[in-house]
Amino acid sequence: MNAIANNGYTEAWRRLGQEIPRPKAILSISAHWFVPDTAVTISSAPRTIHDFGGFPAELYRVQYSAPGDPALAHRVQQLLSPLDVTSDNSWGLDHGTWSVLRHVYPEADIPVVQLSIDETHSGAFHFEIGKKLTTLRDEGVLIVGSGNLVHNLHTYAWGRHPREPYDWAVRFENRAKELMLGGDLKPLVNYEALGSDAELSIPTPDHYLPLLYVLGAGRKGECVRFPVDGVDGGSISMLAVQLG
Repeated sequence: MNAIANNGYTEAWRRLGQEIPRPKAILSISAHWFVPDTAVTISSAPRTIHDFGGFPAELYRVQYSAPGDPALAHRVQQLLSPLDVTSDNSWGLDHGTWSVLRHVYPEADIPVVQLSIDETHSGAFHFEIGKKLTTLRDEGVLIVGSGNLVHNLHTYAWGRHPREPYDWAVRFENRAKELMLGGDLKPLVNYEALGSDAELSIPTPDHYLPLLYVLGAGRKGECVRFPVDGVDGGSISMLAVQLG
């Protein structure tokens, strides 16, 4: 619903688009393209995917008509070689990508390519992919990981009344921020060993893994910022991590 809302999160996303240098293109790693393969979108006009159900009709009418960038897709394949990265012409921009970007870049005039998350691999695999993509930053490409540091829908407060964040969600988010600020990324890559707070915060890896691509693409000593924060429904962290 944040895609069509005006609130503190969407205002912060909008400010990001105004404050950071305008990219030539965007590479998005979304929690919602979680498949047993590493693939990249090659369409020059990716479709807007409404990959959800049971929401107001207004949400299904949203179109984010950003162009694709086949040249960037091929560049990603080149950088990740010898990993076999599938050229995909059937996927488009899922809501993990467009629900945020329509606030950051509302004109939809920056090319966007999506890279899938291979569900068959551990955190280290995804972190290493992020490392290989670092050079894209020098080529004017904004690398975006769209997910949630804490994402537990089983404990989410679905009612109309807001819920204070769960203690375990706050502890895990604070621990993750400390590790990022200290440059100690190994525990975040091997997140399964972070204990019960991590187990509750990351019941499935799909929403957590996009962060590892962003951290992998970072550089030693780089400034880490958190331009968006807050916990929605008690168990979904809206924290944004900005490097550089």
